[in-house]
Amino acid sequence: MLVLTRQAADGATALRGGRLWRPTPYQVFGFLFWLLMSLAYWRVPLCCDAGQHAAVVERLTADLLRPRHPTADLPGAGSPYYSPYTVAQGAFARLTGLTGWEVVRLAGPLNLMVLLTGLGRFVRVLTPRPWAPVLALAALTLLGGTASSSGGLGLMSMTSNLGYPSAFATGLALWAWALTGTRARDTRPVRYVGPGGLRGVAGYAGLGALYGVILLVHPVTSVAAAVGLISMIAGRQRGWRSAVAGRWALTGVVALLVAWSWPYFDVFALGPVHRGVYADLGGQFWPAVLLGLPALWLRKRRSSWRDPLMLMFVLDCLAVAYGRLSGHYTYGGVLGLAPLPLQCALAVELAAPRPWPVWRRALGVAAAAGACFGFLTVQAGAVVPRSLDPVGFRQPPRWPSYDWAAQHIGPGEVVITDGHHAGRALAGHGPNLVAPVRPDPALDERERGRRLTDVRACLSPSSTRAERSAVVRRYRVRRLLLTRLRTLPEEAVVVAWSERTGEVLARVG
Repeated sequence: MLVLTRQAADGATALRGGRLWRPTPYQVFGFLFWLLMSLAYWRVPLCCDAGQHAAVVERLTADLLRPRHPTADLPGAGSPYYSPYTVAQGAFARLTGLTGWEVVRLAGPLNLMVLLTGLGRFVRVLTPRPWAPVLALAALTLLGGTASSSGGLGLMSMTSNLGYPSAFATGLALWAWALTGTRARDTRPVRYVGPGGLRGVAGYAGLGALYGVILLVHPVTSVAAAVGLISMIAGRQRGWRSAVAGRWALTGVVALLVAWSWPYFDVFALGPVHRGVYADLGGQFWPAVLLGLPALWLRKRRSSWRDPLMLMFVLDCLAVAYGRLSGHYTYGGVLGLAPLPLQCALAVELAAPRPWPVWRRALGVAAAAGACFGFLTVQAGAVVPRSLDPVGFRQPPRWPSYDWAAQHIGPGEVVITDGHHAGRALAGHGPNLVAPVRPDPALDERERGRRLTDVRACLSPSSTRAERSAVVRRYRVRRLLLTRLRTLPEEAVVVAWSERTGEVLARVG
């Protein structure tokens, strides 16, 4: 009997690699979001705190090991701006010859990539539903409230803060939570001898190092990171015994050791943040609370109070309340990520397979309406250019550039300015200010207050030439950058002026 067989042609599967790779929904939409927001971030001029961060890079470029104060002609020892993140930026700037402004702008897409990959990994730890990370990203960026927040994760906030250390720290926190949740669910024993045991112990130590880096990069975000660490361990760890407790203790000890060993500043000696983090809480979070609380309650009904998202939300609320009532406003650092448990719970609920019950359909309709409302009222201007804007959406802030003034000021020269924008942007080009705009542990707050008083006295219309000259000599001032509302002193010589703002740069001393 003749048997016919069919042989596979040589190389028939070689071109396919044996298995065809198909991107997940989050990989597709995450890449498109990364591309869109990177372009939106580059489209808008850098503003707000970008000048401060650019100044940090400039000082590190000048001296990587002993940088001066970020914005004043003073020693910089003890400044929390010199974190592992900014030191890496300073080293990169020295190698490439880029300016501080250019490094901050390039950091935006990188920080966004860390944030997006961290979010995807974190949500996948919570659920295997493929569309949950996509919906979590939509909730995170569109259901952030109607009040502006520089530390938020809405589309409008991202056009300005993607290049900040806080954005990078937030992405690292999401990665740390995902890795914590994965290890907490791993019930396999970890031996302290043998290659496998060493890798296991090293994993817990590495996780602790990651939390230590978050603490150094952005101490305010580290409060939220610690809340997430506790929530993921308490919600997912089973089979507690001495060895398990020892591993997590190792994670905490390594985190503290990493933070303690950083030579540029003492993270444990930093003072509290300003109470402004508590401004307009309702306006910042009401959509997430309104839509996320029902989803979070359903998770609690199906599991227990040990659900990680439920624990994270409860601990966030307790930390916020304690910080507000006690005056320790540092605990308000959880506010940047406080809506995340609600938004992720909503995303996981709406990613459930169909058919949906009536209550889930109603929740989906409400979430879609909330996202549309948030986009049209707050976020649309971030991605819709003014030239294509059909209705006049609120646009991101467009601060003036001070390149015209910086080209006449030498690196490190001291400048007095009365402009809001100039005071926050000029130091990013290399000059120093007499009085830093923001508090910094590297400069005693009483000294900063005296310097601010001297600047006001020097710019006062009633000041004499002798009084102004005394301030100029005391702080070695070389330039004045004044708004058009201020009268130029008689001894100053005009060097340049801005057609856009009317500000005048003059030489003194």
